[in-house]
Amino acid sequence: MNPLHLHNALQNDWSRRTFLKRSFAGLGGIALTQFAEAKSDASLPMIQQQGGLHFPAKAKRVIHLCMAGGPSHLESFDPKTELTKLNGQPFPESFTKGQQLAQLQGSKLIARGSFTGFKKYGKAGIEISDLFPYIGGIADDICVIRSMVTEQINHDPAHAFMNSGSILKGRPSMGSWLLYGLGSDTQNLPGYIVMISRGGFPDQPISSRQWSAGFLPSRFQGVQFQSKGDAVHYVGSPQGVCQSTQRQVIEEVQRLNGMLRDHHYDPEIDTRIAQYEMAFRMQSSIPELTDMKGEPQHILDMYGVKQPGDGSFASNCLLARRMLERGVRFVQLYHRGWDQHSNIESVMPQSAKLTDQASAALVKDLKQRGMLEDTLVIWGGEFGRTPMGQGTGRDHHIKAFSIWMAGAGIKPGHIHGTTDELGYAAVEDTVHVRDLHATLLNRFGIDHERFTKKFQGLDYRLTGVEPSKVVKRILA
Repeated sequence: MNPLHLHNALQNDWSRRTFLKRSFAGLGGIALTQFAEAKSDASLPMIQQQGGLHFPAKAKRVIHLCMAGGPSHLESFDPKTELTKLNGQPFPESFTKGQQLAQLQGSKLIARGSFTGFKKYGKAGIEISDLFPYIGGIADDICVIRSMVTEQINHDPAHAFMNSGSILKGRPSMGSWLLYGLGSDTQNLPGYIVMISRGGFPDQPISSRQWSAGFLPSRFQGVQFQSKGDAVHYVGSPQGVCQSTQRQVIEEVQRLNGMLRDHHYDPEIDTRIAQYEMAFRMQSSIPELTDMKGEPQHILDMYGVKQPGDGSFASNCLLARRMLERGVRFVQLYHRGWDQHSNIESVMPQSAKLTDQASAALVKDLKQRGMLEDTLVIWGGEFGRTPMGQGTGRDHHIKAFSIWMAGAGIKPGHIHGTTDELGYAAVEDTVHVRDLHATLLNRFGIDHERFTKKFQGLDYRLTGVEPSKVVKRILA
């Protein structure tokens, strides 16, 4: 063929097949460059990679006291005298018409007044239920939010929404987002730890997806510690294996992992390397963490701990404080037993008794150690309960529930938001779960709109794409 004709043919040959054939190496090079850049600073927390915090941080760590099952706001932090007056009468249809209900959908709705009284506590006179006298005792240290709302009316998706802002599997939890952004302040313990306690009656299970890292590298996921017995199974060396021998094995495994990482960039290889080292260090750090013999008796009494490591919420709270002291970034304590569809007058006091004293003690203990000022404490469930009765209990409710927060620049002795006169819906200063997430990140110096992770071509963030805001009126 004439060379000129060949040249013209090549110039005009822009078919898809030819493009892919000729450009695959170039695209691969671009991808390789991106992988190399990511690999070069993969050990740095993402916020540091992006140039540092967006503004000064108030918090260094979080403890999230998760009352799993949805405690009734009407018997805890949101008194409603009008509902009590309406007790036993038909619930006004004007409140519920066209609204989403759970198991009460299509039922005859009867108003159910609170079975407990309320008292005013602290300088601000915050009204708190008689079921929570210890939390009443720290009223001047907490901010009660009475206007929380969520979007999910069943437990597992509601927990997922509270943790990740989404009900879709594979989304990172807020604890994982914080680790991804800021890293951990400890090399001897996981940066994100979860523990679970329960009452003495049937309750809802807690799925491990609630502390998943989702599409983030798995080294950022939460690690569940056992509440009773050994906090971590098989943490000691096998019988007949000394630490020096084990160290040699780990070093050889790490060498092999390092060779693999040099040839194939994969965040999970870094995770594997880090976790081998972490597991080795935990052989000494875990026994030291869980040995509470040095805790004074008055501290044990303040928390209500009868036997350290007995699986109780009180023991978990004390252990959580020890975790925070040792640099753990995010601790979640789930207490199961708040799903009170029936017998609420007998079972809710039990749940409150198991959690009230220790919750308050944790705040007092952090305060007296000078840690409350940079520790964010969050107490609450995944949703609330209906002001309408369901037999001898209350059904799930998403339009209003209460939580409280403390520390890290949260305004103390403060009430935020209100619900209507019957406690059915938030009507003033409403706080969506995504607003809670935005506020949490704000306390760590992170702008929730600028904190993203690219996944499958999209820039994801904890607060999603829906409108969300920092709740500035609760900030001191």
